[in-house]
Amino acid sequence: MKKPLMSILALVSASALTLAGCAEPPGTGSPAPETPDASATSTSGGDASDFLACMVSDAGGFDDKSFNETAYNGMMNAKEELGIQTKQIESNAEGEYAGNVQSMIAAKCNIIITVGFALASATEAAAKQNPDVHFAIVDNSSFEGVDNAKGLIFNTAQPAYMAGYAAAAMSTSGTVGTFGGAKYPTVTIFMDGFVEGVAHYNETKGASVKVIGWDDAAQDGQFVGGNKPFGDIPGGKNTAATLIAQGADIIMPVAGPAGLGALQAAQESNGKVNAIWVDTDGFISAPEFGPQIMTSVMKAMDVAVFDTIKSAIDGDFSSDPFVGTLENDGVSLAPFHDFESKMPEGLQSELDQIRDDIISGKITIKSPAQPK
Repeated sequence: MKKPLMSILALVSASALTLAGCAEPPGTGSPAPETPDASATSTSGGDASDFLACMVSDAGGFDDKSFNETAYNGMMNAKEELGIQTKQIESNAEGEYAGNVQSMIAAKCNIIITVGFALASATEAAAKQNPDVHFAIVDNSSFEGVDNAKGLIFNTAQPAYMAGYAAAAMSTSGTVGTFGGAKYPTVTIFMDGFVEGVAHYNETKGASVKVIGWDDAAQDGQFVGGNKPFGDIPGGKNTAATLIAQGADIIMPVAGPAGLGALQAAQESNGKVNAIWVDTDGFISAPEFGPQIMTSVMKAMDVAVFDTIKSAIDGDFSSDPFVGTLENDGVSLAPFHDFESKMPEGLQSELDQIRDDIISGKITIKSPAQPK
């Protein structure tokens, strides 16, 4: 596997604190920087020390051990390497999104990065009303006709396909499972790829490994549901337990923090059930569950965020969306860590070939949720 284009900061798992409505950086305990004066609002060129990059999380928070935290680490990389100022605010509910974005506009941010497709409406509206401010949004494409907002999207069906193939190869029960927080394209794209990867294993090996939790033909399956599905850890555990009761011995939750419930269920199985994490390398972000995490389907959100901030500083910002793929290392399958020694002989070589075949187009993934 190729290494990412830049070094990735080790993920931190400490809880985010809240101070005056703004979340402090996970694990730092330091307050957000002072709001600069109006001279800091130039969006191109100039001294990077006067550049203010701001971030608004979705309701998962910056300590979700998943995509909010990874995107946040990209901004922290920029702070360390480029010498910029940063400010962040953690959302606790959907009703806060528009107000939190507006508070960053009031703070004279040069670029405002919103994390998650759920902030799309608030981001698009703010970008249209503030054409002199740059915006970027993780997990949502660029907005038509909005020149100051950039989408950061990822074709996670590609590495999820590899994960599905690996899960089928390493299952001892012959049944694997996946579930989501809620039925959104940024969730089901993982599930589609996973199912297609299992199907490829079955076709290649003459096997009959079954997938439960998602029917890619019907585009329907198992979700946590409820008012806060991505934050419902007990709900994630119950959903995983349902799949385990049906025989699944490898589970891929696509549910943000709620997926931690699936890791708890795997941990309590005493080695009978293992998991595949998503968005970031769970072996690093959730080390307490390292013995249960086979591998992870990763999105290089930190790299995308860093590069977007740098382009705004350099005056090269474009609203053209960033699309992460296996080819540009925007998505990848994480190392197998503790499971490397447990991999069937030849599996890593097969996964490497699958990666090459996806990049070349020899393998075509059908997921309708893929970036166009």
